[in-house]
Amino acid sequence: MLKNTQNQPKPSAKLIVRAAPRHKSRAIVQLGHLTFQAAIGRNGRTAIKREGDGKTPITTMPMLYGFQRGERIGALKTPLAMYRTRANMLWCDAPTDPNYNRPTKAPFKPSHEELQRQDGLYDVCLVLDWNITSRRRNLGSAIFMHMIRPDYEPTAGCVALHPRDMRRILPFLRKGRKITVL
Repeated sequence: MLKNTQNQPKPSAKLIVRAAPRHKSRAIVQLGHLTFQAAIGRNGRTAIKREGDGKTPITTMPMLYGFQRGERIGALKTPLAMYRTRANMLWCDAPTDPNYNRPTKAPFKPSHEELQRQDGLYDVCLVLDWNITSRRRNLGSAIFMHMIRPDYEPTAGCVALHPRDMRRILPFLRKGRKITVL
C-alpha cells in the first residue's frame, strides 16, 4: 500500500529562512509548502558575521548533527544523527581557545555554552556548519537551530523554532541538508 505523501514536502524541497516583515529578530522558516514562525538574532541578519554580534549569518549552511535532551524529549523521528546531552557537555565560544566553536566537556574555564540547559532551548539543538568545517577565530560560534523562548524572543544568532514545529521538520532533516538564511 502506498503512503499518502501529498501533504509532505518533497525530499528536494529547500529549507529557507526569510526575514519576517517589521521585526528584525523574527523569521519565517519554509520547507516546501510548510512554513513556521521563528526567532533569529537579536540584531537581525548579517553577511559579515562576527563573534558576539547577535546576528544570524546570511548564508547557506549544511546540517551536521544534533543534540537532544532525552529525558525531556524522548524519541525523535529524524534521519539526522542525534546525540543525547549529558551534564558535562559544553560548546566553546572563546575565540582565543583551541576548542573554539567545538563541543567540549566540563570542567572547562574558557567561555562556553552548556548543552544541557535548564531553560529548554537546547532540548533539541541542531548543529549548523557555520565556521565549523573551515573554522576561523571571531567569525561566530554555536550557530544552531534550536527551541524557541517564550514569545519568540530573539536568539544570539541561531534560528529558533517552537517545539511542535521542530518535531514537524525533523523527519525531513539529514546530514548535509542545507539551510539557507536570506
